[in-house]
Amino acid sequence: MTFLAQLGAAERLNQSLLCVGLDPDPAKFPLHWRGDTNKIFDFCASIVDATADLVIAFKPQIAYFAAHRAEDQLERLVAHMRQTAPQVPVILDAKRGDIGNTAEQYAIEAFERYGADAVTLSPFMGWDSVQPYLKYHGKGAFLLCRTSNPGGDDLQSQRLADLPGQPALFEHIAALANGPWNLNGQLGLVVGATYPAEIDRVRALAPALPLLIPGVGAQGGDAAATVRAGWRGNAEHTQAPIIVNSSRAVIYADSSPDFAKAARAEALKTRDLLQACRVLAA
Repeated sequence: MTFLAQLGAAERLNQSLLCVGLDPDPAKFPLHWRGDTNKIFDFCASIVDATADLVIAFKPQIAYFAAHRAEDQLERLVAHMRQTAPQVPVILDAKRGDIGNTAEQYAIEAFERYGADAVTLSPFMGWDSVQPYLKYHGKGAFLLCRTSNPGGDDLQSQRLADLPGQPALFEHIAALANGPWNLNGQLGLVVGATYPAEIDRVRALAPALPLLIPGVGAQGGDAAATVRAGWRGNAEHTQAPIIVNSSRAVIYADSSPDFAKAARAEALKTRDLLQACRVLAA
């Protein structure tokens, strides 16, 4: 099953647009595990088990594992997801961006070592930094386009004077992903929930590409505006998928031994909010 097919199946089965981001910081763990890097797998696996029937995807952020020499725990975690939540695709949030043989090695890391279904990429080194990932047919790749951080304005909103219409850089990336770069229909785009007007513009340029949208929850993105700007479809069919990510608000909802129960409650609340917004947008 291709990543896009997995995504559609998970959306229908779990009635969800919510992606739970797994950013394990031992300094924020429940009090009984606080500071223990050996508990990264246990913490994340507990979140996965508590929310697997509520999400469209999981998104582990590789830096939170690598910083604590916990790559082996990330491998175990993806294997655990495959066993306990095979219906939910895994997006490895790596934001890789390199060329040639190096990009090929990063692709091996994402798709063979960790077994991810999709990966996030920085496209700023051009087509040859993206192409090695697309050799893995059926896998997905999300290009950073209009990110949720304030510093995104430094580059992404700058106008390209030598192109017709002088598009902003993020608009040019969206057009490339929707057109000449998307050889096998594997590309998607990362756009921040904190910029709903830009989500709407990206959707106009890439009407059917999946959008990975961080920024709802702790970063303050508006759920209704996000769904209205990015989701397209009707009551029976999604024509343009969106994957709305919430990380800290879900996984750190509580610091007691019942943290997984609290994470489930927060995920359920966010899932239902997004679904209500989807019904209004249909």
